[in-house]
Amino acid sequence: MKVLHRIDELRATLGRQQRIALVPTMGNLHQGHLALVRQAKPLGDVTVASIFVNRLQFAPHEDFDAYPRTLESDCAMLEAVGCDVVFAPTERELYPEPQAFRVQPPTELADILEGHFRPRFFTGVCTVVLKLFNIVQPGVAVFGKKDYQQQLILRRMVKQLGLPVDMVIGETLRAEDGLALSSRNAYLDARARAEAPQLAMALQAMVQALRAGSTDYQALETRAMQTLSGRGWQPDYMSIRRREDLLAPTQGDALVVVGAARLGSTRLIDNVEV
Repeated sequence: MKVLHRIDELRATLGRQQRIALVPTMGNLHQGHLALVRQAKPLGDVTVASIFVNRLQFAPHEDFDAYPRTLESDCAMLEAVGCDVVFAPTERELYPEPQAFRVQPPTELADILEGHFRPRFFTGVCTVVLKLFNIVQPGVAVFGKKDYQQQLILRRMVKQLGLPVDMVIGETLRAEDGLALSSRNAYLDARARAEAPQLAMALQAMVQALRAGSTDYQALETRAMQTLSGRGWQPDYMSIRRREDLLAPTQGDALVVVGAARLGSTRLIDNVEV
C-alpha cells in the first residue's frame, strides 16, 4: 500500500489506472470506514482512501483542532483490508491558497436539519469532495449512510454537475448494542458510552410507531425529544422526513427518521429508514 501526501505524486501513481474507487474519510478510522473500503475494492482496479480533516466544514466553536489525527494506525487498518493507496494531504497541499471558490448546495436541502445547526457545513463538505474528485478522478466513490443528509446532498451534486462518478452508499454499521459506529464515539467516557445507544433506541421507537400506522408525526417527534431530554441529552432534532429530499413527508412517501443530540460534550447523529 502506498501512502501519498502530494497531489502530483498521487496523479503519477494513478495515471494508468482504468477505474479508481475512492473512499473519502477524515481519518480516525473505525470498522464502518473499513467496511466501505471492502465494499469499494471490487468496484475498481485500484482502491484509494483519502484522509483529510477538512477545516471548511467545521464552525469556529467546533472540534477541528481537537479532532483525532491517527494516520499511522489508520494506515495499518487500511492496509489490512487491502486498500491500495492512501492519499493524506496536508492542509497546505489541498488548500495552497484561501479556498474562495466554494460549492453552495441548494438551501432547501442544505439549510435544514444538520445544516440548520451547523451553518455552511455542507458547503465545506461539497467543496472538499468536489476537489477530491477532481484530484483523484474516481469512477466510483463510496460513502456511508450514517451521514444521511450528507450522502443525499453529495449524490445531488454529482448528478447536477454531471460528474462521471458512480455514487455507492454503504449501510450503517452498529455496535452490538445498536450504537452507530462513528469517529466521535471515541469522545465518550464509559458512562456516556453506556447511555449512547438510547439515540438509536429512540429512533427505533419512532419507526415502530410509524410501521404500526401512526401518522401523528409531530407527536412522535416531540415524544422522542422529551425521552432523550429526560435522560440528560440535549437533542437538536428527532425528525420524520421523506427519503428522497428530507422534506416534510406526505402520504405514501418512503420515510427516514433522523436524529441528532448531544450527550455531554459529544454530538451524535443517526438515522433509520422506515
